[in-house]
Amino acid sequence: MSFWTAVLPPQPPRPALAGDEDADVCVVGAGYTGLWTAYYLAVADPSLRITVLEAEHAGFGASGRNGGWCSALFPKSVGYLDRAFGRGAALALNAAMESAVDEVGRVASAEGIDCDYAKGGTVVLARSPAQLARARAEVAEAARYGIELHLLSAAEAKARAGATDVLGGTYTPHCAAIQPAKLVRGLAAACARRGVRIYERTPVTRLDPGVATTALGRVRAPVVVRATEGFTPRLPGHRRVITPLYSLMIATDPLPPAFWAEAGLAARETFADGRHLIIYGQRTADDRLAFGGRGAPYHYGSAIDPAFDHEPRVFADLARVLRTLFPFIGDEVPVARTWGGPLGVARDWMASVGLDRATGLAWAGGYVGDGVGTANLAGRTLADLITGADSDLVRLPWVGHRSPNWEPEPLRWLGINASLRLMTASDAAEARTGRPAKRAELISRMLGN
Repeated sequence: MSFWTAVLPPQPPRPALAGDEDADVCVVGAGYTGLWTAYYLAVADPSLRITVLEAEHAGFGASGRNGGWCSALFPKSVGYLDRAFGRGAALALNAAMESAVDEVGRVASAEGIDCDYAKGGTVVLARSPAQLARARAEVAEAARYGIELHLLSAAEAKARAGATDVLGGTYTPHCAAIQPAKLVRGLAAACARRGVRIYERTPVTRLDPGVATTALGRVRAPVVVRATEGFTPRLPGHRRVITPLYSLMIATDPLPPAFWAEAGLAARETFADGRHLIIYGQRTADDRLAFGGRGAPYHYGSAIDPAFDHEPRVFADLARVLRTLFPFIGDEVPVARTWGGPLGVARDWMASVGLDRATGLAWAGGYVGDGVGTANLAGRTLADLITGADSDLVRLPWVGHRSPNWEPEPLRWLGINASLRLMTASDAAEARTGRPAKRAELISRMLGN
């Protein structure tokens, strides 16, 4: 169980499916994607019969475990989107992602969801000359497209996040810190108030046109939405559609005012640095540090298991990095809880959303760990696709995109874990030399950017 869920009052489970049922739309997965889709459908047409099927409980997956960044980050760079789809399409998708950050806050306010929403932006620290060079390049690219991304001096960066060895950084205002489990729990309640039927403890065993099959019954619907993200490989025929990669987190005890006087994050900015093996953190509403990162191995055959949520080596590495960033935290990081879970990655690192009108099968996902805001955009887009609304959202370049399948095993296992080692080695080389690691260019090419 994540820290986010552990601090909330226990919630009785919703009923499971009790036999066959008919619906207008059946959504598989009660995370952000599925619930936002159901919510916007119910708002657009209250007469729709909407059923949501969830294997565990609403928010069991990444929606209840993530780092709490409601950001405008998209897996593909704006430069890649420009080359692939044209400048106008790239800018439209970026603008839609930025608007999603505000839309989450708007709905939370309108529906009375207290999810600790604080739009403090994101600061990415540059703590080596190589990271500073990447920061300057990112700001230069953003400027070419008129996107707001500020280059920070060392003093400006440290004023936001008082970490060690800061040479500069970047700042974007387009991110809000949230409490993820509060958001998903409140969103599920908002859906239920609008008549959406949410069945928990109801694993879907098969998806077909017009029907979602479970051991407890079948839900027949003209439109069936796959909103399963990192758990997608568990569905028959979907083993190579999405790869689950694990991201792990720690949360500290509440930290004293003296710590925050040095650490800053006064606006609850989310924070990271420019290393290749991603780290991410936030100051929670009750003055803890919630901090996570990649580094856990990919498990053969896209395996998912609760045991994989706990990697002592990774937790120790996260605590070590926190001490490196903020040594005034003390000799031992006061860790209150550790947890983890799988996120979803498409083979071409391109998130997508779509509806096959011939089959009625719809999907969204492949967020590569930046799904809080993206799932909101996906839910609004799916609602427009399903209802036939002629909106700007349905013309965004990720709509209808089909990623290639991942390679079969053992190639998938070899390639992904080799990439993780390559990122780790690149960070070590840059720390030693201060120069951008040439091997990092391989990472960029593998990501298609």
